[in-house]
Amino acid sequence: MKTFDEALAYLIEKATPTQKTITVSITEALGKTLAEDLISSINVPPHDNSMMDGYAIATSSFETANSFPVSQRIAAGEIGTPLQQGTVARIFTGAAIPANVDAVIMQEETSVLENKNIKINLNSAIYTPLRGKKYPGGGRNIRRKGEDIAKNEIILHQGHLLKAQDLGLITSIGIAEVKVYQPLTIATFTTGNELIEPGNKLETGKIFNANRYVIAGEIPKMGFTLIDLGVVEDTLESTIEAMQKASKIADVVITTGGVSVGEEDHIKPAIEQLGKLDMWKVKMKPGKPLAYGYINDTPFIGLPGNPVSAFATFKLFAKPYLQTMQGQRNVMAEPIWLKANFSTQKPNFRREFARGKLVNIHSETQVELYPNQGSGALVSTVWADGFAVIPEETIIQQGDMVAFYPF
Repeated sequence: MKTFDEALAYLIEKATPTQKTITVSITEALGKTLAEDLISSINVPPHDNSMMDGYAIATSSFETANSFPVSQRIAAGEIGTPLQQGTVARIFTGAAIPANVDAVIMQEETSVLENKNIKINLNSAIYTPLRGKKYPGGGRNIRRKGEDIAKNEIILHQGHLLKAQDLGLITSIGIAEVKVYQPLTIATFTTGNELIEPGNKLETGKIFNANRYVIAGEIPKMGFTLIDLGVVEDTLESTIEAMQKASKIADVVITTGGVSVGEEDHIKPAIEQLGKLDMWKVKMKPGKPLAYGYINDTPFIGLPGNPVSAFATFKLFAKPYLQTMQGQRNVMAEPIWLKANFSTQKPNFRREFARGKLVNIHSETQVELYPNQGSGALVSTVWADGFAVIPEETIIQQGDMVAFYPF
């Protein structure tokens, strides 16, 4: 058996990033992975602009007065003329700053006099009194040209998974299309004569096929194309036939069940006939019987048949593997360290990924465990917020710090 760390490092090393790319519009780019660095051809903002509604002024004017006539009005999208000395410009949020201006006074700090001049409140908490010195607000309330993004700056790097805010950033520099990696196609099937589909009558000895829908839900959520081949009969011939078909239509094949060593577990011998099996046991709980190899030249991951084991190994192994194949960077999750609101009785030689829930104890976030940590208790994955890690050969005392990986 490999340790968890050895197995994960091995999988990531074996994951060969795809080289297939497509160009998509911004409206289609959400959830896809950038295939090239994005470089801005403009400054953002493209010119100095006002951060708020107020009055643009040259602060040197404060040396002689604190009320000023309004010489012009500048709305967003308009370009004003150079500011006349001793006047202010009525300006609105986002409007370009005219020449000769070095500050914007927010309108809440002003008042309109009877002669229509604008009086500036120099005694506010925001604006320091003059007291014979030059007004200290130079540059106040002005967003400078290129302050957010400078021309020729890389705004997003190759391998970045595009989120909604990224699309806003991309459109802010005028880009309408991006080159992304073509989403992987993942073929899946489940094995087991005991499995039936929901909606059918539950017969003695049968169980509903929960694993199929767990995996089928995870894959599209990651932006991949799913090909679900359904349930395969528990025979070596049927398993080989399904594997051959899957390997021809997918970038990766993922199965659940049949990866142990029982007489009805056919994944291992089928893989050995069609390709090679590099790894099939991991020192972890749940999820020891994890298979990895190749069907012909197509990568294969075989998840355990127990529902929680399948869920855990997909999250902890298959997900970062697929993200790496998709060309994404920084796929290794970082844990949150929290106090344990639980204790364990005896150490285990395997690393345990216990289903845990975040709870508030005396205004502090801690983690507690679902009482049934069995690999068949799928309800624990619904109740929990993530995995609390119990290291090998370790007893956890209440109050100890534990690593927590949110789902």
